[in-house]
Amino acid sequence: MKNNQIKLTTQDIPTLLRQLAIPASIGMFFNTMYNVVDTFYAGLISTQAVSALTLSFMVFFLIIGLGYGFSSAITAILGNSFGKKRDKLASIYAHKGVVFIPFIGFILSIIGYIFAPSMFILLGAKEEYLQDAITYINPILFGTIFFMFNFSLNAVLVALGDTKTYRNTLIFGFFANLALNPLFMFGFLFIPAMGLSGIAVATVLIQIINMIYLFYKVYKTKVIHFEKLSYFLPDFRVYKLFLSQGIPSSLNMLIMSIGSVILTYFVAQYGLMAVAGYGIAYRVEQLMLLPTLGLSTAVLTIISNNYGAKKYDRVLETLKVAMKYGFILSTIGIITLTILGKTLIALFDSNEIVVDFGITYLLVEIWIFYAYVVLFICVSTLQAIKKPKMILYIALYRQIVAKLIIAYLIVKIFELDFVYLWIGILIMIYSAAIFAYFYTKNLLKKSCNILL
Repeated sequence: MKNNQIKLTTQDIPTLLRQLAIPASIGMFFNTMYNVVDTFYAGLISTQAVSALTLSFMVFFLIIGLGYGFSSAITAILGNSFGKKRDKLASIYAHKGVVFIPFIGFILSIIGYIFAPSMFILLGAKEEYLQDAITYINPILFGTIFFMFNFSLNAVLVALGDTKTYRNTLIFGFFANLALNPLFMFGFLFIPAMGLSGIAVATVLIQIINMIYLFYKVYKTKVIHFEKLSYFLPDFRVYKLFLSQGIPSSLNMLIMSIGSVILTYFVAQYGLMAVAGYGIAYRVEQLMLLPTLGLSTAVLTIISNNYGAKKYDRVLETLKVAMKYGFILSTIGIITLTILGKTLIALFDSNEIVVDFGITYLLVEIWIFYAYVVLFICVSTLQAIKKPKMILYIALYRQIVAKLIIAYLIVKIFELDFVYLWIGILIMIYSAAIFAYFYTKNLLKKSCNILL
């Protein structure tokens, strides 16, 4: 544990970014491919099943997003404590966090089970389409607690600079999903054919296996142990800290989910084929954003530790180098999807109308990659220095207020073609990214000057 802490506050920043971001990006690649596999198998059932999966993902992300937000907050809190060399305090936080996040997930799964059908109806699902969405989401909701345990355990590992363990679980999950999806969908021996719900059952089983492995790896660090069981007990002072740091980030993720639901609603106005094309293209797009997401994970770890250690020059350098790497990766992504985008979409649904909707979305959306780089890295930086409040306001602007106004005007008032919806979204996201960059840069300089 101490060796990791020393490395995070002394090793050169470019090397650290690569060492942390590459495993995280690889893990995210396999996680995205996991979703691609789900989409592929759903496509074997019908285009309607793909659309139902897309709707279900939007609703489930409302829940998972909160867990991810609190996970990032706990990583920042632990990173700051490790940077200050307060290992005992970090251990207490870790014990509390590994119980806190799953409890939040348990409550949210109940809420999701009650309200998911109404959400699907709001998004335009009915009859068999509605039933398909419910069939998939219910097993996932029952397994939410296992997702949350994995988030909380990974928060500890990431704070220590370990992005490889979670990568390993995601790689395992991908290959296990390849085998388990058809097994549970079509049945074998004593396993009944479950159809679309079989995809969800496979996901829950994989999460349980990964949870056991993650706990083993965390236990080996000795940050979490059973020597003092009182560390696991509720402590409302610690929970208050988790809430103060976690709510802005969690609400950011929640608002992102609501934004996705809003966008799906307006996409649905163009028909079922548009929803299917958007869902497929969105997953293809995520493949190219993964390195940037990996960078944001590395930024959270490096800045939280160095900010805690009061090494502010390293904080500013991390921001600068991460932006440079992100722009390079975005350029590669734009070129790749411009050439291969249509082919990749057609792999999942050969329907020409679905492909046309998908490529229309993709060829506009790829030009937002540079803005995403800025947003992801700035959000991780604000989280890492424990100044997350502005994250919430930026999210409200770009995910709800501006998105709702732009989409309503384009789709409902002016009734413009599908492509104009994405052009409007592009302009809005760039405005948010520009603000986030200057706000984060000024806040860092101000904080560092005051503390120095």
